[in-house]
Amino acid sequence: MSLRLILASASLLALAACGAPDSDQPAQDVPTAQGAASTAGPPVLSVAQIEAGVPQAADAPGATAPAPTPAQAVGEAGDATPTTPPDAGLVRLQILLDRTVFSPGMIDGLAGDNTRQAVAAYRKANNLGSGDAVDTALLQHLAAADTARVMAQHVITAADIAGPFSPPAQGELADIARSGTNFVSPLERLAERFHITEALLQGLNPGVDFRRAGQTIVVPAVTDTPLTGVARIVVDKAERSARAFDAAGKLLAFYPATIGSSERPAPSGTVTVTGVAPEPNYTYDPTRVSYDRGDQKVVIPAGPNNPVGTVWIDLSRDTYGIHGSPDPSKIGKTASNGCVRLTNWDAEQLAAGVKPGVVVRFI
Repeated sequence: MSLRLILASASLLALAACGAPDSDQPAQDVPTAQGAASTAGPPVLSVAQIEAGVPQAADAPGATAPAPTPAQAVGEAGDATPTTPPDAGLVRLQILLDRTVFSPGMIDGLAGDNTRQAVAAYRKANNLGSGDAVDTALLQHLAAADTARVMAQHVITAADIAGPFSPPAQGELADIARSGTNFVSPLERLAERFHITEALLQGLNPGVDFRRAGQTIVVPAVTDTPLTGVARIVVDKAERSARAFDAAGKLLAFYPATIGSSERPAPSGTVTVTGVAPEPNYTYDPTRVSYDRGDQKVVIPAGPNNPVGTVWIDLSRDTYGIHGSPDPSKIGKTASNGCVRLTNWDAEQLAAGVKPGVVVRFI
Protein backbone atom coordinates (compact mmCIF):
# COMPACT_ATOMS: atom_id res chain seq x y z
CA MET A 1 0.00 0.00 0.00
CA SER A 2 1.28 3.47 -0.82
CA LEU A 3 2.54 5.48 2.11
CA ARG A 4 0.37 8.35 0.99
CA LEU A 5 -2.64 6.09 1.49
CA ILE A 6 -1.76 4.88 4.97
CA LEU A 7 -3.97 7.67 6.30
CA ALA A 8 -6.11 7.76 3.22
CA SER A 9 -9.03 9.83 4.43
CA ALA A 10 -7.04 12.94 5.24
CA SER A 11 -10.11 15.12 4.82
CA LEU A 12 -11.77 13.23 7.67
CA LEU A 13 -8.72 12.83 9.85
CA ALA A 14 -9.15 13.97 13.46
CA LEU A 15 -5.74 15.45 14.15
CA ALA A 16 -4.18 16.16 17.50
CA ALA A 17 -4.89 19.31 19.41
CA CYS A 18 -1.20 20.06 19.60
CA GLY A 19 -1.47 21.63 16.19
CA ALA A 20 -3.85 24.33 17.34
CA PRO A 21 -2.91 27.96 16.77
CA ASP A 22 -1.02 29.67 19.57
CA SER A 23 -3.39 31.78 21.58
CA ASP A 24 -0.91 34.68 21.54
CA GLN A 25 -0.24 34.52 17.78
CA PRO A 26 -0.18 38.09 16.41
CA ALA A 27 -2.29 38.98 13.43
CA GLN A 28 -0.65 39.00 10.02
CA ASP A 29 -0.74 41.92 7.62
CA VAL A 30 -3.87 42.27 5.53
CA PRO A 31 -3.80 40.64 2.08
CA THR A 32 -3.63 43.90 0.17
CA ALA A 33 -0.55 45.01 2.09
CA GLN A 34 1.17 41.68 1.59
CA GLY A 35 0.51 41.59 -2.12
CA ALA A 36 1.09 45.24 -2.94
CA ALA A 37 4.15 46.63 -4.68
CA SER A 38 7.22 46.92 -2.49
CA THR A 39 8.95 50.29 -2.13
CA ALA A 40 10.84 51.36 -5.23
CA GLY A 41 14.58 51.87 -5.04
CA PRO A 42 17.68 49.70 -5.08
CA PRO A 43 17.45 46.15 -3.72
CA VAL A 44 18.69 45.57 -0.20
CA LEU A 45 21.25 43.16 -1.70
CA SER A 46 22.25 42.48 -5.28
CA VAL A 47 22.45 39.02 -6.81
CA ALA A 48 26.20 39.53 -7.31
CA GLN A 49 26.65 40.36 -3.62
CA ILE A 50 24.84 37.21 -2.56
CA GLU A 51 26.62 34.93 -5.04
CA ALA A 52 29.99 36.13 -3.71
CA GLY A 53 28.86 36.58 -0.13
CA VAL A 54 30.87 35.49 2.89
CA PRO A 55 29.19 35.88 6.30
CA GLN A 56 30.60 38.61 8.49
CA ALA A 57 33.34 37.38 10.82
CA ALA A 58 33.36 34.09 8.92
CA ASP A 59 36.87 33.22 10.03
CA ALA A 60 36.48 34.33 13.62
CA PRO A 61 37.15 31.32 15.87
CA GLY A 62 33.90 29.64 16.87
CA ALA A 63 31.62 32.41 15.74
CA THR A 64 29.11 33.23 13.05
CA ALA A 65 28.03 36.75 12.22
CA PRO A 66 26.92 38.73 15.27
CA ALA A 67 23.38 37.86 16.25
CA PRO A 68 20.88 40.71 16.37
CA THR A 69 18.40 41.08 19.16
CA PRO A 70 15.19 39.05 18.65
CA ALA A 71 13.12 42.10 17.71
CA GLN A 72 15.43 42.78 14.80
CA ALA A 73 15.34 39.37 13.11
CA VAL A 74 12.72 38.84 10.42
CA GLY A 75 12.90 35.07 10.05
CA GLU A 76 14.04 34.33 13.58
CA ALA A 77 11.35 36.32 15.35
CA GLY A 78 8.78 37.20 12.70
CA ASP A 79 9.32 40.96 12.94
CA ALA A 80 8.19 42.56 9.68
CA THR A 81 10.26 45.74 10.17
CA PRO A 82 13.81 44.74 11.13
CA THR A 83 16.48 47.34 11.84
CA THR A 84 19.39 44.97 11.14
CA PRO A 85 20.01 44.71 7.38
CA PRO A 86 20.37 41.24 5.88
CA ASP A 87 23.91 39.98 5.28
CA ALA A 88 24.70 38.73 1.76
CA GLY A 89 26.97 36.00 3.09
CA LEU A 90 24.30 34.72 5.45
CA VAL A 91 21.74 34.62 2.63
CA ARG A 92 24.16 32.48 0.60
CA LEU A 93 24.97 30.31 3.62
CA GLN A 94 21.29 29.72 4.41
CA ILE A 95 20.49 28.75 0.81
CA LEU A 96 23.40 26.30 0.68
CA LEU A 97 22.35 24.76 4.01
CA ASP A 98 18.76 24.49 2.80
CA ARG A 99 19.91 22.62 -0.31
CA THR A 100 22.00 20.15 1.71
CA VAL A 101 19.01 19.19 3.92
CA PHE A 102 20.44 20.96 6.96
CA SER A 103 17.65 23.47 7.24
CA PRO A 104 18.13 26.99 8.66
CA GLY A 105 14.37 27.46 8.64
CA MET A 106 13.47 30.63 6.76
CA ILE A 107 16.04 32.36 4.58
CA ASP A 108 16.38 35.88 5.95
CA GLY A 109 20.07 36.82 5.88
CA LEU A 110 20.12 37.28 9.65
CA ALA A 111 22.03 35.39 12.29
CA GLY A 112 20.13 33.33 14.84
CA ASP A 113 19.82 29.99 16.58
CA ASN A 114 18.24 28.13 13.67
CA THR A 115 21.14 28.91 11.33
CA ARG A 116 23.75 28.40 14.05
CA GLN A 117 22.40 24.96 14.92
CA ALA A 118 22.15 23.93 11.27
CA VAL A 119 25.81 24.90 10.84
CA ALA A 120 26.82 22.87 13.90
CA ALA A 121 24.89 19.83 12.66
CA TYR A 122 26.42 20.10 9.17
CA ARG A 123 29.94 20.43 10.56
CA LYS A 124 29.54 17.35 12.72
CA ALA A 125 27.95 15.27 9.95
CA ASN A 126 30.76 16.16 7.52
CA ASN A 127 33.74 15.80 9.85
CA LEU A 128 34.46 19.52 9.92
CA GLY A 129 34.87 19.65 13.66
CA SER A 130 32.53 20.58 16.46
CA GLY A 131 30.97 23.95 17.14
CA ASP A 132 29.14 26.39 14.92
CA ALA A 133 31.97 28.35 13.28
CA VAL A 134 31.22 29.61 9.79
CA ASP A 135 34.80 29.34 8.58
CA THR A 136 36.48 28.90 5.22
CA ALA A 137 36.45 25.10 5.48
CA LEU A 138 32.70 25.06 6.00
CA LEU A 139 31.97 27.44 3.14
CA GLN A 140 34.25 25.55 0.77
CA HIS A 141 32.62 22.24 1.71
CA LEU A 142 29.13 23.62 1.16
CA ALA A 143 30.08 25.20 -2.17
CA ALA A 144 31.73 22.00 -3.36
CA ALA A 145 28.68 19.94 -2.40
CA ASP A 146 26.45 22.08 -4.62
CA THR A 147 28.15 24.21 -7.26
CA ALA A 148 24.96 25.71 -8.72
CA ARG A 149 24.22 29.41 -8.32
CA VAL A 150 22.38 30.27 -5.14
CA MET A 151 20.05 32.82 -6.75
CA ALA A 152 17.63 32.36 -9.64
CA GLN A 153 15.00 34.25 -11.60
CA HIS A 154 11.30 33.46 -11.49
CA VAL A 155 8.58 34.90 -13.70
CA ILE A 156 5.39 35.40 -11.70
CA THR A 157 2.73 33.23 -13.32
CA ALA A 158 -1.03 33.31 -13.42
CA ALA A 159 -1.01 30.30 -11.07
CA ASP A 160 1.11 32.25 -8.56
CA ILE A 161 -1.48 34.99 -8.28
CA ALA A 162 -4.59 32.83 -8.62
CA GLY A 163 -6.80 32.44 -5.59
CA PRO A 164 -8.56 31.57 -3.61
CA PHE A 165 -6.82 33.46 -0.84
CA SER A 166 -7.96 33.55 2.76
CA PRO A 167 -7.92 36.37 5.29
CA PRO A 168 -5.34 36.18 8.09
CA ALA A 169 -6.16 33.51 10.67
CA GLN A 170 -7.62 35.33 13.65
CA GLY A 171 -10.20 34.76 16.33
CA GLU A 172 -11.65 31.48 17.53
CA LEU A 173 -11.13 28.16 15.81
CA ALA A 174 -14.63 28.34 14.36
CA ASP A 175 -13.77 31.71 12.78
CA ILE A 176 -10.65 30.21 11.16
CA ALA A 177 -12.68 27.26 9.90
CA ARG A 178 -15.15 29.61 8.21
CA SER A 179 -12.47 31.89 6.74
CA GLY A 180 -10.36 29.11 5.23
CA THR A 181 -6.65 28.34 5.43
CA ASN A 182 -5.32 29.28 2.00
CA PHE A 183 -2.40 31.63 1.55
CA VAL A 184 -3.19 35.23 2.42
CA SER A 185 -1.61 36.67 -0.73
CA PRO A 186 0.58 35.89 -3.76
CA LEU A 187 3.52 37.30 -1.80
CA GLU A 188 3.04 34.78 0.99
CA ARG A 189 2.71 31.93 -1.53
CA LEU A 190 5.92 32.91 -3.33
CA ALA A 191 7.84 33.44 -0.09
CA GLU A 192 6.92 29.97 1.13
CA ARG A 193 7.73 28.40 -2.23
CA PHE A 194 11.25 29.82 -2.08
CA HIS A 195 11.72 29.38 1.69
CA ILE A 196 12.31 33.10 2.23
CA THR A 197 10.78 35.77 4.45
CA GLU A 198 8.33 38.09 2.78
CA ALA A 199 10.37 41.09 3.93
CA LEU A 200 13.56 39.84 2.24
CA LEU A 201 11.73 38.78 -0.92
CA GLN A 202 10.32 42.29 -1.21
CA GLY A 203 13.70 43.81 -0.37
CA LEU A 204 15.38 41.87 -3.17
CA ASN A 205 12.66 42.97 -5.62
CA PRO A 206 11.87 46.63 -4.96
CA GLY A 207 8.96 48.06 -6.90
CA VAL A 208 7.50 44.66 -7.79
CA ASP A 209 3.75 44.21 -7.48
CA PHE A 210 3.50 40.55 -6.48
CA ARG A 211 -0.17 40.51 -7.49
CA ARG A 212 0.68 40.97 -11.19
CA ALA A 213 1.79 38.12 -13.47
CA GLY A 214 4.60 38.46 -15.98
CA GLN A 215 7.14 40.19 -13.74
CA THR A 216 10.58 38.67 -13.27
CA ILE A 217 11.83 38.45 -9.71
CA VAL A 218 15.02 37.16 -8.11
CA VAL A 219 14.60 34.33 -5.61
CA PRO A 220 16.71 31.79 -3.71
CA ALA A 221 17.55 28.81 -5.90
CA VAL A 222 16.16 26.27 -3.46
CA THR A 223 15.68 22.65 -4.47
CA ASP A 224 13.35 19.85 -3.43
CA THR A 225 16.18 17.58 -2.33
CA PRO A 226 14.73 14.10 -1.74
CA LEU A 227 15.24 12.48 1.65
CA THR A 228 15.45 8.69 1.63
CA GLY A 229 16.36 5.90 3.99
CA VAL A 230 15.16 7.48 7.23
CA ALA A 231 15.23 4.84 9.98
CA ARG A 232 15.23 7.02 13.09
CA ILE A 233 14.27 10.56 14.09
CA VAL A 234 15.64 12.24 17.20
CA VAL A 235 13.65 15.19 18.55
CA ASP A 236 15.74 17.34 20.89
CA LYS A 237 13.40 19.34 23.10
CA ALA A 238 16.14 21.49 24.62
CA GLU A 239 17.74 22.38 21.29
CA ARG A 240 14.39 22.60 19.48
CA SER A 241 15.43 20.45 16.57
CA ALA A 242 14.60 17.24 14.73
CA ARG A 243 17.31 15.06 13.18
CA ALA A 244 16.81 12.20 10.72
CA PHE A 245 19.26 9.25 10.67
CA ASP A 246 19.62 6.20 8.45
CA ALA A 247 19.89 2.61 9.71
CA ALA A 248 23.68 2.92 10.07
CA GLY A 249 23.36 6.01 12.25
CA LYS A 250 24.39 8.53 9.60
CA LEU A 251 22.82 11.95 10.04
CA LEU A 252 20.72 12.64 6.94
CA ALA A 253 18.92 15.86 7.79
CA PHE A 254 18.54 18.57 10.41
CA TYR A 255 15.45 20.71 10.97
CA PRO A 256 14.71 23.52 13.46
CA ALA A 257 11.50 22.74 15.31
CA THR A 258 8.95 24.07 17.74
CA ILE A 259 8.40 21.38 20.37
CA GLY A 260 5.77 21.58 23.10
CA SER A 261 5.74 23.95 26.04
CA SER A 262 6.04 23.85 29.82
CA GLU A 263 2.24 23.70 30.09
CA ARG A 264 1.79 21.12 27.30
CA PRO A 265 5.11 19.32 26.85
CA ALA A 266 6.00 17.02 24.01
CA PRO A 267 6.15 13.30 24.76
CA SER A 268 9.19 11.67 26.29
CA GLY A 269 10.80 8.40 25.31
CA THR A 270 10.33 6.50 22.08
CA VAL A 271 7.37 6.28 19.70
CA THR A 272 7.02 5.26 16.06
CA VAL A 273 5.62 6.71 12.86
CA THR A 274 2.25 5.17 12.01
CA GLY A 275 1.55 6.99 8.74
CA VAL A 276 1.46 10.24 6.81
CA ALA A 277 -1.49 12.47 5.90
CA PRO A 278 -0.78 15.00 3.12
CA GLU A 279 -2.98 18.10 3.02
CA PRO A 280 -4.70 17.27 6.32
CA ASN A 281 -7.56 19.04 7.93
CA TYR A 282 -7.35 19.89 11.63
CA THR A 283 -9.97 18.71 14.08
CA TYR A 284 -10.31 20.19 17.53
CA ASP A 285 -12.15 17.63 19.65
CA PRO A 286 -12.61 18.73 23.29
CA THR A 287 -13.12 15.10 24.35
CA ARG A 288 -9.60 14.15 23.23
CA VAL A 289 -7.36 17.07 24.16
CA SER A 290 -5.75 18.49 27.27
CA TYR A 291 -6.34 22.20 26.80
CA ASP A 292 -9.42 24.37 26.46
CA ARG A 293 -10.29 26.10 23.19
CA GLY A 294 -14.01 25.71 23.70
CA ASP A 295 -16.48 22.89 24.18
CA GLN A 296 -17.50 22.47 20.54
CA LYS A 297 -15.86 20.18 18.01
CA VAL A 298 -14.39 22.22 15.13
CA VAL A 299 -12.98 20.98 11.81
CA ILE A 300 -10.63 23.41 10.08
CA PRO A 301 -10.16 22.65 6.37
CA ALA A 302 -6.87 21.73 4.73
CA GLY A 303 -4.57 24.45 3.47
CA PRO A 304 -1.06 25.83 3.91
CA ASN A 305 -2.23 28.03 6.80
CA ASN A 306 -4.02 25.18 8.53
CA PRO A 307 -2.87 24.88 12.19
CA VAL A 308 -0.89 21.74 11.22
CA GLY A 309 0.28 23.02 7.85
CA THR A 310 0.49 20.95 4.70
CA VAL A 311 1.39 17.52 6.08
CA TRP A 312 0.93 15.42 9.22
CA ILE A 313 3.29 12.61 10.30
CA ASP A 314 1.26 10.53 12.71
CA LEU A 315 2.96 9.09 15.79
CA SER A 316 2.03 6.09 17.89
CA ARG A 317 1.33 8.33 20.89
CA ASP A 318 -2.34 9.29 20.55
CA THR A 319 -2.94 12.88 19.31
CA TYR A 320 0.76 13.58 18.71
CA GLY A 321 2.55 14.12 15.41
CA ILE A 322 5.22 15.95 13.45
CA HIS A 323 3.66 18.52 11.15
CA GLY A 324 3.92 21.77 9.23
CA SER A 325 3.06 25.28 10.35
CA PRO A 326 1.09 28.30 9.12
CA ASP A 327 3.86 30.62 10.34
CA PRO A 328 7.38 29.49 9.42
CA SER A 329 8.96 32.54 11.07
CA LYS A 330 8.03 31.14 14.49
CA ILE A 331 9.67 27.74 14.11
CA GLY A 332 12.09 27.21 16.97
CA LYS A 333 10.99 30.49 18.57
CA THR A 334 7.65 29.83 20.24
CA ALA A 335 5.93 27.00 22.08
CA SER A 336 3.45 24.49 20.67
CA ASN A 337 0.67 22.51 22.27
CA GLY A 338 2.78 19.36 22.46
CA CYS A 339 3.60 18.31 18.90
CA VAL A 340 6.65 18.91 16.72
CA ARG A 341 6.23 21.77 14.24
CA LEU A 342 8.48 22.30 11.25
CA THR A 343 8.19 24.69 8.32
CA ASN A 344 5.82 23.29 5.73
CA TRP A 345 8.66 22.58 3.28
CA ASP A 346 10.76 20.80 5.91
CA ALA A 347 7.78 18.75 7.10
CA GLU A 348 6.98 17.73 3.52
CA GLN A 349 10.58 16.68 2.90
CA LEU A 350 10.71 14.61 6.09
CA ALA A 351 7.29 13.08 5.43
CA ALA A 352 8.40 11.89 1.98
CA GLY A 353 11.36 10.08 3.54
CA VAL A 354 9.62 8.17 6.34
CA LYS A 355 7.43 5.11 6.49
CA PRO A 356 5.43 3.36 9.22
CA GLY A 357 7.68 1.90 11.87
CA VAL A 358 10.35 4.64 11.78
CA VAL A 359 11.46 5.21 15.37
CA VAL A 360 11.05 8.70 16.86
CA ARG A 361 12.99 9.34 20.06
CA PHE A 362 12.31 12.41 22.22
CA ILE A 363 15.25 13.58 24.33
